[in-house]
Amino acid sequence: MATSVVSPSADELKSALVDLRAEHPTLGIAKLHELLLSANPFWTVSEKRTRKVLQSEGLTLSPSSAKPSTDGANSIHPSSRIIEGLDIEKWTTKVEVKYFGKTKGKGLVAKESIAAGEILWKEDPFILAPEWDLYDLQMSSLACGYCSTPLTNSPLVIPCPMSSSTTPCPVRFCSRLCLARSGRTHPLLCASQNPASAPLLHFARRNQWMALQALAQCTARVLIAQQQDEKTFSEDWEVVRALAQLGMEERVKSGWLGGAEPDRATWKKAHRIYVQAFQEPATEPEKKRLSKLLKKPLSKDVAHELFDYDRFLSGLGRMSLNLEAHGGLYILHSHINHSCMPNVSVRHLDQRTALSRITVIARQDIAPGEELFITYVNPEQPLDQRRRQLIEWGFGLCKCDRCVAEESETSEATVGKADVDDLEAELKAGLGVM
Repeated sequence: MATSVVSPSADELKSALVDLRAEHPTLGIAKLHELLLSANPFWTVSEKRTRKVLQSEGLTLSPSSAKPSTDGANSIHPSSRIIEGLDIEKWTTKVEVKYFGKTKGKGLVAKESIAAGEILWKEDPFILAPEWDLYDLQMSSLACGYCSTPLTNSPLVIPCPMSSSTTPCPVRFCSRLCLARSGRTHPLLCASQNPASAPLLHFARRNQWMALQALAQCTARVLIAQQQDEKTFSEDWEVVRALAQLGMEERVKSGWLGGAEPDRATWKKAHRIYVQAFQEPATEPEKKRLSKLLKKPLSKDVAHELFDYDRFLSGLGRMSLNLEAHGGLYILHSHINHSCMPNVSVRHLDQRTALSRITVIARQDIAPGEELFITYVNPEQPLDQRRRQLIEWGFGLCKCDRCVAEESETSEATVGKADVDDLEAELKAGLGVM
């Protein structure tokens, strides 16, 4: 006779969760809920009920690693600052930068009336760390190593000029212009010129770690700029330092991992390989190759900002916060704040450079002084999920017009009905009527 599914009593559930918490002191609520159902396959228990029992028994994790505070009193926010000397008119005359304060940071506002469908600006990336399918094409000589455009059999395609039979570099470029522009980053990421970088890129690819790939690209650009002239270096360094950032440890405190412990061993391994790629290669031949590219010494301050372990974690967080969805880091785009009801969208429209150049378009009419917004989360998700994702990044409780409107629609009666519905669903499941 088949065993029926039942809803456990409060005492049964409490006893089971007390035992699970004792065995797994660092797991988050979702993981504990999974273990509960695995250990008791004939129980039907909602995650919401599991959460309530854990909270009532004081079995949730510490406030710093559980659900983050939403009252703003002790919340953690990304830090950012204005880029000194930024010439916005290189891209557009329609917007300007505004600093809103320490909590919100900077943003973009309209300088004039903007009509729905109007192009605000087009922008090429500061660095490009493309999605992994495009990266794989680059490493297979099938996409441009600079702009990531798929390559054809055109005679304009140029292989990496430093590639050799002993240390081959698979990267090719779609034009001489892309080859020239690749000089901002490629030499330090080239398997032939700096073989010490190969383990870092392989590690990022194996772990599908987009932020690490982007940080490698960004570090390469800064180090190469430092070898050129003070003006170039100062401009690039200012861009990087002004980007919004929230370090990996701060993300953990914001509830990023739901209370689970992060994989710090992997973070430390990544840091070690990163330092070997750009500062202290593991072998003498690799040191000689790197020294040919980096002849000017770094100042102690810059070296600390780039290679200190804590600063490395901040750099990873900085990349994750500012990367565009397809893997590019764009200077002006990085200023745009979030709303669950955005008034601009970011597209890849240019046929020639569609995979790297972005076009920013107004989704609706925008009045002078009105702030520009994109969405950082899937706008199709319900209110709680959107807010939870933003809180995990340290953005606090989303108070955009849409979230406030949806929140006001939820009354105490609706909340009470949800509790009853949860219990009713469990009972129905236990009776086999679902």
